[in-house]
Amino acid sequence: MAENTVKEFAEAIGRPVDSLLDQMKKAGLDHKSEEQKVSEQDKHTLLEFLKRASGSSDEPTRITMTRKTTQKLKTDGRKSVNVEVRKKRTFVKRSDVEEQADKAAEAEQEAVQKAAEAEALQKAEAAAEEKRKINEKARREAEEAARIALAEEEAQRKAKQEAKAAEPALDAEAQKKAEADKERRKQDEKRRAEQARKARSNPVVTSVEDDTREEPEEALLKNTKVAAADDKPKTSKPGNRKSAGGKKTGGKREDNFDDRRLSRRGNKDEKRKGGRRASGGAARAHGFEKPTAPVTRDVLIPESISVAELADRMAVKGSEVIKVMFKMGAMATINQVIDQDTAAIVVEEMGHQPKLQKDNAIETEVIDTISYEGTEITRAPVVTVMGHVDHGKTSLLDYIRRASVADAEAGGITQHIGAYHVETSAGNMVTFLDTPGHAAFTAMRARGAKATDVVILVVAADDGVMPQTIEAVQHSKAAGVPLVVAVNKIDKETADPERIRNELSQHEVISEEWGGDTPFVHVSAKKGTGLEELLEAVLLQSEMLELTAVPEAPGKGVVVESRLDRGRGPVATVLVQNGTLRKGDIVLAGLNYGRVRALIDENGKQTESAGPSIPVEILGLDGTPEAGDEFMVVKDEKKAREVALFRQGKYREVKLARQQKAKLENVFGHLEAGEVASVNIILKSDVRGTVEAIISSLKDLETDEVKVNVVSSGVGGITETDANLALASDAILLGFNVRADASARAIIEREEIDLRYYSVIYELIDQVKQAMSGKLAPEYREDIVGIAEVREVFRSPKLGQVAGCMVVEGTVYRNKKIRVLRDNVVIYEGELESLRRFKDDAAEVRNGMECGIGVKNYNDVKAGDKIEVFDKVRVERSL
Repeated sequence: MAENTVKEFAEAIGRPVDSLLDQMKKAGLDHKSEEQKVSEQDKHTLLEFLKRASGSSDEPTRITMTRKTTQKLKTDGRKSVNVEVRKKRTFVKRSDVEEQADKAAEAEQEAVQKAAEAEALQKAEAAAEEKRKINEKARREAEEAARIALAEEEAQRKAKQEAKAAEPALDAEAQKKAEADKERRKQDEKRRAEQARKARSNPVVTSVEDDTREEPEEALLKNTKVAAADDKPKTSKPGNRKSAGGKKTGGKREDNFDDRRLSRRGNKDEKRKGGRRASGGAARAHGFEKPTAPVTRDVLIPESISVAELADRMAVKGSEVIKVMFKMGAMATINQVIDQDTAAIVVEEMGHQPKLQKDNAIETEVIDTISYEGTEITRAPVVTVMGHVDHGKTSLLDYIRRASVADAEAGGITQHIGAYHVETSAGNMVTFLDTPGHAAFTAMRARGAKATDVVILVVAADDGVMPQTIEAVQHSKAAGVPLVVAVNKIDKETADPERIRNELSQHEVISEEWGGDTPFVHVSAKKGTGLEELLEAVLLQSEMLELTAVPEAPGKGVVVESRLDRGRGPVATVLVQNGTLRKGDIVLAGLNYGRVRALIDENGKQTESAGPSIPVEILGLDGTPEAGDEFMVVKDEKKAREVALFRQGKYREVKLARQQKAKLENVFGHLEAGEVASVNIILKSDVRGTVEAIISSLKDLETDEVKVNVVSSGVGGITETDANLALASDAILLGFNVRADASARAIIEREEIDLRYYSVIYELIDQVKQAMSGKLAPEYREDIVGIAEVREVFRSPKLGQVAGCMVVEGTVYRNKKIRVLRDNVVIYEGELESLRRFKDDAAEVRNGMECGIGVKNYNDVKAGDKIEVFDKVRVERSL
């Protein structure tokens, strides 16, 4: 399209040229004269600026177009009539239509679901009514059969009495009558057998939901009476005579043999068919009687339970529970899970006694079965070495155990918890935990203090008390652990032990020489000076603590460290505090469990067992437990798995609750203080303790404006899953002493994901700090660039009020913000309407020159006022 000049564009849109130029300057365009060309891109930029300024940057969601056309119609008289045709069409934004369609679909789906639930409830009620009718019919048939049987029995009794009365005069006619009675009884037996066969083929309808067979009480009781009456032997006077009850052979009755056999066969059929009972009184022998009083059960209710399981524990149908809940105002389905309180109310409503199950019932049951009783012996002390970085902690321990640890660490810094035991010259054993001294590992040092008996605080004699030294003192006091201060580097010329005593006394660590209870020992890790005295002081402190353990008890202790080994799987370093840990034991450690496949000491050799105060590595767990988790030996592997799964479920619930809470807090925080910037991080390390320490250090960098969001963290190499997660969450991948595999590297290179490797924690923290600094909102500083003093005020018919001014300081600019000051008090803040030198517009007026100034939207400028021109300068911030 052809470009227009500013003047042509102003005429086209009906705006003054000066006003249009002012708006273009505010939009960031460099047009200053009316002859400059205006491109399509400039027009779009100006349009976007005007939309933002008016607050209506959103696109319209509905557009209505109207079209008018005029046609000529000829009438019969050949006259032409003008007819105007109007067409109106409305276009709706597709997203709105789709949203309305989604809402309609959701409403329809909800209506279908409610209709299905109502239909299911109606079907259940219809089935229950049908079952009641069938049972009522069976009851009536059973009553009729029982009545017939009683009538027959009465007839037989009368026949016996008549036969007994007519016995002296028995003749041939009586003999014929007896034969007829016998034949009639046989016909009755056949009829009853036929009824039993039909009843077995058509049993009473039972409930489909819980498969519980039911039969009316009256029919059951009367069937029992009929069976008893039929099985009762018929007796007559002694003798080899035939009676009305049947024939007698060898003193035994045989007329009811078929009945008894039929009854036994019916009982077997009942057992084989799952307890189905025949109607009509045919299946006579059974042991069930409906209770005359309601049965009250003790129902065990966990934290959450489904409606079906709750109904099963109360021995009722699921539909009954749903009806009770519906009457209480709670809608539920058969598979819906309800909480413990709701289930308890339902159980009480249905007449049973609820028994609430505790959260940790499974865990408590397993722990209570473990016995730690036995003969107590004195165990070796567990000593934690703490202190500031580079004060000689690891070198001191190296001299004691004649090994080198710091050489294998990156940068000579101990970044893992080391655990090992040594034998002293006196034959006593001491177990050492070497915690790192850097501030990033505060959590690891705190965990070491909780798992230890005595703390050795190493302080360099030439350096004095440092921040991490103070933290170590605080951790040991919080754990209630006694201190032994080792004043290291005593062989240096600049060593000053008295300075150490003075500085530590300010933190309530008083030496024994000054009347306190903390021993101070002067040592040299380089020459080995004073190490024997240090060990003696440690053993003395342990004797005062009276440390004991039961070796024959099952092993129990704390997890010191865990990692994922490529060849061996999860490996956990544990410290046995009580009992004995043996190869083959089933161990429950935090959220994980497993059978110990191997025990490895600190020298890398396999061992069969580890007693109290012995650190070992164990193989065989199903995962890497958290450093600081307690472990214990249990007897049953099934129980250990149940407890581990229970703990994992609780951990997920707590984690999910925290995430939901954090999301809500972020929402309200954003509403109150604006959007909070965050740096997303995915962290992978070689050991679990390092992961926790790095996360803790990164959290310390957070401010109210910038947050650290650890999307995922774990132990082991960087996998394809980590790379995809970083891509989805726009996170930075950080690897500490680990590397990415081939599939992960392919995704990282293709998607250009930010991946960084570190082996020293200082570099990691510094770079994350820089990334967080880039997320900080910049600050703006106001600089006063010029001051003009008003000498006189003039009135112009075109421009309105114009102030004649003299620039007394700096330079006055046309396009910068201004303030009007009267007696050095700000009375107005805004912009300049015009700036002129004589009759010409000026962009700026320097110091010592006169000018005319028009203040926009303000007409109360007076002589003597000062117009202050200022500028806002952006200042970048850093943490």
